[in-house]
Amino acid sequence: MIPYKHEPFTDFSQEENKKAYEEALALVQGYLGQNYPLVIGGEKITTEDKITSYNPADKQEVIGRVSKASQELAEQAMQVAVETFETWKKVKPEVRADVLFKAAAIIRRRKHEFSALLTKEAGKPMNEADADTAEAIDFLEFYARQMLQIKDGVKVESRPGEYNRYGYIPLGVGIIISPWNFPLAIMAGTTVAAIVTGNTVLLKPASTTPIVATKFVDVMEEAGLPKGVLNFVPGSGAEVGDYLVDHPKTRFISFTGSRDVGLRIFERASKVNEGQIWLKRVIAEMGGKDTIVVDKEADLELAA
Repeated sequence: MIPYKHEPFTDFSQEENKKAYEEALALVQGYLGQNYPLVIGGEKITTEDKITSYNPADKQEVIGRVSKASQELAEQAMQVAVETFETWKKVKPEVRADVLFKAAAIIRRRKHEFSALLTKEAGKPMNEADADTAEAIDFLEFYARQMLQIKDGVKVESRPGEYNRYGYIPLGVGIIISPWNFPLAIMAGTTVAAIVTGNTVLLKPASTTPIVATKFVDVMEEAGLPKGVLNFVPGSGAEVGDYLVDHPKTRFISFTGSRDVGLRIFERASKVNEGQIWLKRVIAEMGGKDTIVVDKEADLELAA
């Protein structure tokens, strides 16, 4: 297997790269304003209630409209995910990892298209959009390799008369609640980390950037992910988000967003509801700060 390495950033000082990006912007412009369905068990479901995504730099420009999940549809998705888990958890790690490798290859081929969509829907300049897309590819490549490394467990000390083993098992259904500021990289990373380890997923993306998420769901389907493993349920945090966090069949929640919402998720997930067997796990990335230290040896232009 080829050793892992970071996806290189595009050098936009090269005219051919600028031209390719401009062509990708034109491609994305051509499919703006379309309607997109929910995806539950591979079935495309259209609802009357929609989430409309706008260009943050031009609120008159509609990026697209995504069908909005209700609690009833969220319940349907949960039942599908619970049922699909029974088969997906038994799929060989090599097969699960291969889906991620294929998805990485697809996004790599369409790198400028995804970056252009990030520019339109999230307002990212081309350099930042390119970095977001590159990081999504990195997550796919890295997590696939990590799964292959840990598939047989970890060596632990054994003593005479003892047999000790440290292994990893899938948990069940995970709820992925992803942010608007890295709508491809973080959304993709948290989703595929759960999937490659044998779990099934309900993905609720940020309401301001749902089109990037629906395009990613399409990529995973193209890469060969079986129906029901990844279920796409955009919707209201208060209605659908709380419902899924509270659900007794939810095994874990992966959240990136504000401190207030993260604390709310921790609080709700800590309660054991009727029919719940296991304690839920919460992975939350909230209002952290990134520090950049500029010393006398630093490139001041680069730091600025």
